[in-house]
Amino acid sequence: MKKNSKLMKGVAVAAIAAMSMGMLAGCGGSKDNGSAAQDGKVYKVGVVQLLQHGALDQANQGMIDGLKDNGYEEGKNLQVNQQNAQGDQSNLQGIAQQFLADEVDMILSISTPATQVMATATEDIPIVGTAITSFEQAGLVESDEAPGTNVTGTHDMTPVAEQIDLLLQVVPDAKTIGTIYSSSEKNSQIQVGILREVCAERGLAIEERTVSSVNDIQQAAQSLVDEVDAIWLPTDNTVASAMPQVVGVTDEAGLVTLGGEESQVLAGATLTYGINFYQIGYDAGVMAAKILNGESVPAEMPIQGPSDLKLVINTDAVEIIGVEIPAELMEQAELVTTQTN
Repeated sequence: MKKNSKLMKGVAVAAIAAMSMGMLAGCGGSKDNGSAAQDGKVYKVGVVQLLQHGALDQANQGMIDGLKDNGYEEGKNLQVNQQNAQGDQSNLQGIAQQFLADEVDMILSISTPATQVMATATEDIPIVGTAITSFEQAGLVESDEAPGTNVTGTHDMTPVAEQIDLLLQVVPDAKTIGTIYSSSEKNSQIQVGILREVCAERGLAIEERTVSSVNDIQQAAQSLVDEVDAIWLPTDNTVASAMPQVVGVTDEAGLVTLGGEESQVLAGATLTYGINFYQIGYDAGVMAAKILNGESVPAEMPIQGPSDLKLVINTDAVEIIGVEIPAELMEQAELVTTQTN
């Protein structure tokens, strides 16, 4: 009961914070609309996304909407060059050079690898990033409070401790938690490091499987199912892009799978208490508008955290694996079904 109450309190606080951010963004939008309209300039913005999957797509749209609601709209005073690297590092480098040649006024960068390449390519063009777990540990800023570089934005650090406590409410007898993540993603390494600490505090063992590409996902999942009592997934780009392979294995094994964020649940994971990627993208878009307005510069603009965490449960997944979710959680949650492309 204490865990449920704690989770309910966390959801309520997150909801209040999200409402407050929305009100502030709305007020800022009215002010910024005026200053942007009076400028008369058409701003060139390059948007780079590491690869295509639900979370990054949502963050991308959020950024564009955040700019629009604050006075910068494509076709009016904004020219947007959208680029997707398809997960290829050499593509990222080519995109960076293209943005430099086009003399863009700003770069919007989605994911840690994409932002690292952009930051290496230029120290002058403002870069606003999102879907980055730790700007500091990725070497993008001097500190979250005072970036000190041409990079700022919003991070996507997941509430790992709260997620594990949620998982234990659904699988109370769990002794071993399994996880899959990309060995090359700094984001994932940070989250799994936190997972180890959280599980150690709760007396849980961990089974880890690392992958180098989506081709390794199914085998990694299959190697876990007989060794663990539940699965926890980080906000890993490689894993997120291959969720059907993960849940295809875990559904058959009847294992509860907790996704790092909402789009993983929409893709078939059982549940999450996690980030709304659209919202962190939107918040980054609001920050970008303030930079274009001349209100601030990246070096002096603190990194922002998620303003919207929520409990999401996939009712299709619940039925497939035959797990019983506590009624109190079902009442709190946003209930969704699996979405297929």
